[in-house]
Amino acid sequence: MHPPVTGPQHEVVSGRVRVKVGRVAAVLRSLEVGGVQLVEDFGDDVLPPFGAGLTLFPWPNRVRDGRWAHDGKTQQLDITEPSKGNASHGLMRNTEYAVVGETGSGLELSATVFPQHGWPFTLRHTVRYEAVDDGLVVTHTVANLGTQKALFAVGAHPYFRVGEEPIADLVVSADLVERVLLDDRLLPVGTEPVVSGGTFDLRAGRRVGDLDLNYAFRVRPSGDRTLLSVESAAGARLELWGDADFRHLQLYTPADFPRPEEHHGGTGLAFAAEPMTSPPDALNSGVDLIELDVAQVWSGSWGVRFSPADES
Repeated sequence: MHPPVTGPQHEVVSGRVRVKVGRVAAVLRSLEVGGVQLVEDFGDDVLPPFGAGLTLFPWPNRVRDGRWAHDGKTQQLDITEPSKGNASHGLMRNTEYAVVGETGSGLELSATVFPQHGWPFTLRHTVRYEAVDDGLVVTHTVANLGTQKALFAVGAHPYFRVGEEPIADLVVSADLVERVLLDDRLLPVGTEPVVSGGTFDLRAGRRVGDLDLNYAFRVRPSGDRTLLSVESAAGARLELWGDADFRHLQLYTPADFPRPEEHHGGTGLAFAAEPMTSPPDALNSGVDLIELDVAQVWSGSWGVRFSPADES
């Protein structure tokens, strides 16, 4: 038997909630509530398709040319998106996290980012997955182990579904405040407000099948920190929430997402909603980067709440 390409797998359970996590990139492999699959899952023998479920650290999204400046010195990251010439989705995509805590309903994984090409900081990143009564809580903790003040951002890359409901028929709602304008390399060139009644106004709900998205947005959460909701035709409701530092979302609707045979195989429409603490290319813009003094620790959480159709 060959090990899964996402490393050793762990499962946490609480009542009707079941979560599966792989150690490589602390990847979210599966999330079920009452037997309803809420994220796009994939086989043990494939890399996460389109980045599905990855933890994005120490930055989400892209860095232009992999180049940025810190304390007056140019930093050159390795180019990990050769087709567009960018450094993409951080440094942990191929790193195995170690298990540092495990209970029946919770799993804690940790890895250290050491100084390397274009990255001068030493940060310990810990990710805790906790199954709770109505879904999932994911808590990121970052400790500065280095000798200088550090900068970073955090993100995650889930693709959401509601069981076998057609993705196109799911209705997405969010209060998107501002859209990041992109060039042909998917790099920011400015921002614009999301106008009422416009193409990107999701406040009244829009079918995923009517959207064509690969943009980052600044979002205005509801009072319970809901960043975005997804509702099925039957009335089941999924809510993505984040605490105060998660104020950005990347929304992506690829039409060619590959699915395993248990989900009818082939390729089709998918819906990613990526909670992020900063927008694309934040190492250059500085927008919402988190600063940590030496020996300082930061913690932030996002999660998923789910109400089945008969409880909505």
